[in-house]
Amino acid sequence: MKPYTFGLTTFLESGEDANTGLISHEDRINQAVEEIVKADSVKLDYYGIGEHHRFDYAASSPVTILAAASKMTNHIHLGSAVTVLSSDDPVRVYQSFATLDLLSHGRAEIMAGRGSFIESFPLFGYDLDDYDDLFTEKLEMLLAIRENTSVYWEGKKHTQTLQGEQVFPRAHQNPIKVSIAIGGTYQSVVRAAKLGLPVVFAIIGGDPLRFKPLVDLYKHTYLEAGYKEEDMEIGVHSHGMIAEDGKALVERYFPSHHAMFSKIGSERGWRTYTKQDYYNSILHGPLYVGSIEFVTDKIIKTMTGLGINRFLLHMPGALMSHEDVLKSIELFGLKVVPKIKEALAKK
Repeated sequence: MKPYTFGLTTFLESGEDANTGLISHEDRINQAVEEIVKADSVKLDYYGIGEHHRFDYAASSPVTILAAASKMTNHIHLGSAVTVLSSDDPVRVYQSFATLDLLSHGRAEIMAGRGSFIESFPLFGYDLDDYDDLFTEKLEMLLAIRENTSVYWEGKKHTQTLQGEQVFPRAHQNPIKVSIAIGGTYQSVVRAAKLGLPVVFAIIGGDPLRFKPLVDLYKHTYLEAGYKEEDMEIGVHSHGMIAEDGKALVERYFPSHHAMFSKIGSERGWRTYTKQDYYNSILHGPLYVGSIEFVTDKIIKTMTGLGINRFLLHMPGALMSHEDVLKSIELFGLKVVPKIKEALAKK
């Protein structure tokens, strides 16, 4: 497998209600640039922004924000988490990220996904009944575009026909990195593995180690398809934050986290989210909130238990102060990641 890498993702959470506070989209977007610069300075490997089209997230155009940060950073790779490919045009997706790749001298990544929110579908004129077919067809087209400047593509139901038209600019990377974000379905795992694409499992509920069968399925299918084990990259994305005083952070993080999950839960018909659920998610589930030692140990357990080589900490995941986020990034890069790498090197 590829070397271990560590990074951050965010949806640019901008607040929930009067009780938990609000932040303007303008402020949150500019804070994100500062966070990317901080992440670069502490040698984290990746910063991804998830595309959303709703009030509580300021992230409708991730590539624009990443492009701004690209000229202020030197090391960190920049990408989406995720690009909702189903409701976008693969030509424009490639062009946008190729531009980012040129600005950053080869540090861009398209993390494609179907999206767990549906606002982009009516916004851009797509039918939710085509949810699966849209992603499959557009992913195939995107991969065709990244392979050749002159694109020959037989349009199907959801894509246009290209008869040798050229797509510019071309990315610095040849080809530009494309990874697939997976929520946990068998079909998504098999498709990504057969295409030889890196995967990131979005784990937001339950014990992270329950994803082990899907990780094993990916590995088996990937190797069976003829790809090399040393090229394999499997990641996990989960919410979390870090502080020197872990107990205080756990209590400080709860109100806005609870508000955010309660709102999403009410939209999706989930049962009421309680404080005990919150504590259980920290102790036994997918929430990595706490002290340096706690988060370090939990990530090590997850990575070794699943047999993966990439971990992305979603931060802040709720409305938290900019100072808390910057400190958490610093601790992740300077304290947590070195301890994880040291521990994994001994296994």
